[in-house]
Amino acid sequence: MAANVLTTVTATEPHARVSFGHGRPGLTGHLKSAATMAVGWLVTTAAVGALAVLRPGAGLLTQQTVYPSATALVGIGRYLVLRLSVFAERAPRPRTGGGVQTRAAYDAAA
Repeated sequence: MAANVLTTVTATEPHARVSFGHGRPGLTGHLKSAATMAVGWLVTTAAVGALAVLRPGAGLLTQQTVYPSATALVGIGRYLVLRLSVFAERAPRPRTGGGVQTRAAYDAAA
């Protein structure tokens, strides 16, 4: 778990900048990214725990199929949450008070 936290904190900065083109994530971005990691850890742990309950004698091959499969699904889900929510592009707010003129209004004034 400690390794997951360390890699999440370390990787959030380059992921925000390179993968999502967002710029510096700030504390909120780091916290949201850490939250997605924590949820992913819980989901993966639940998948492995469910296997232990449903198939107590599951062999190594079955265990090693469940864990990477759960991890892959969590990775895809985490990417989508980060892309669509945490590091989503925000639309610029329109200015009020006549700061921008249309091309026709600019030409007419000239």
